[in-house]
Amino acid sequence: MYVAFDQLPPEARVWIYQASRPLSGPEIVGVMPILARFAEEWTSHGRSLLASGEFLHQQFLVIGLDEGVAGASGCSIDASVRFVAQLEQRLGVELLEKSRLAFLQAGTVQLLKRGELKAAVAAGTIGPDTFYFDNTLATKGELDTRWPRPASQTWLVRYFGQEEKNGQLT
Repeated sequence: MYVAFDQLPPEARVWIYQASRPLSGPEIVGVMPILARFAEEWTSHGRSLLASGEFLHQQFLVIGLDEGVAGASGCSIDASVRFVAQLEQRLGVELLEKSRLAFLQAGTVQLLKRGELKAAVAAGTIGPDTFYFDNTLATKGELDTRWPRPASQTWLVRYFGQEEKNGQLT
């Protein structure tokens, strides 16, 4: 069953897929009905799932699922990955590739290869206060409150000469 993305509860599970380039407004408008249809028809062991999807920052596809209604099974998660692969083909972008990091700089999403991170930090291009999109967040509540957030508040903290122990910087 489809529900508007903003109606998902904070504990709803989310999957974040980062596009290899910004999507245009017409591209997003064109796939929103397909995304809504997927959410409407998505099932787990024959049970309808209360789900939604949204594009954020013209660069991220986020699929959300209210597991309080019904949880995702391995087969239903596989179905969602197949759906995302179909969107990749339709849009001509990569959504499943995970080797690039996304930062918000001057209001624009900037992608950086993992291997380029140390040099970007050394050059001052990426700093502790640079906003980072941590696409490993698990819930809509985290998405709403911790995405993006300063790089120093994520696993990237180690690149700035600080360590995180028990959630506290040292």
